[in-house]
Amino acid sequence: MIIKSLDHLRLISNKIADNVSKKDCIFLIGEIGVGKTTFTRNLINYLQKREGVKETEVLSPTFNLLYEYDIKNLKVMHYDLYRIKDSKELDQLGIFKGDPSTIKIIEWPDLVETTIVDRLELHLKYSNKESERELNIFGHGKWKNLNENEL
Repeated sequence: MIIKSLDHLRLISNKIADNVSKKDCIFLIGEIGVGKTTFTRNLINYLQKREGVKETEVLSPTFNLLYEYDIKNLKVMHYDLYRIKDSKELDQLGIFKGDPSTIKIIEWPDLVETTIVDRLELHLKYSNKESERELNIFGHGKWKNLNENEL
């Protein structure tokens, strides 16, 4: 699928947000600057607006590794694993040892070895046009039958 604009990416984020629930995990895969954090910002701000919670600034957690967002009865954990170079470091983060009823959004999930049943993988790539991105979606568990045409 070709994402034509930032508005198009926002619409995709919103549609995914309408279907996301506790225990879901979203893997964001792609080069630096391709739109992973923008997707996450759109999704979190949409959930906040939908739940009547003040929208917050959603930053890339590249240096902090994690930002948490409490949105009424939802908790979103936004990880950026770019700086993690070893699976031992990943274990220390305890991503999958805490509360299992959180939505996890993970940028740079290359070292994640845990099998997550309800997982959505978004692979973003630069396109020939500067304002466009290629998006490939792979769903597992409840996301398995997600049809890209619905987005």
